Amino acid sequence: MKERNVIFSPEAMEDLLALYDWIAEAAGPETAIAYIDRLEAYCLGFVAASERGHRRDDIREGLRVVGFERRITVAFTVDADRVTILRFIYAGRNWEGALS
Repeated sequence: MKERNVIFSPEAMEDLLALYDWIAEAAGPETAIAYIDRLEAYCLGFVAASERGHRRDDIREGLRVVGFERRITVAFTVDADRVTILRFIYAGRNWEGALS
């Protein structure tokens, strides 16, 4: 199995910050940081198992999506050397429109 670097796009980093704020307001900062830590660890697991999820070439060439804890859709692409996390979509947002 080929290993690839995992990088987070600027939009994905903004999504993480917004997600942290949303959870921290609802459940407190400790809960928010624990959730973000789990989400980041999950994404870093794409190093060794990068070609997971569902291909969605109908939305964007090379796009893959996978769920995280039934709450987050992780959108990413895979190329020869890296996995790029594009966005984290949550709270019922229109992820297809955000990525097309």
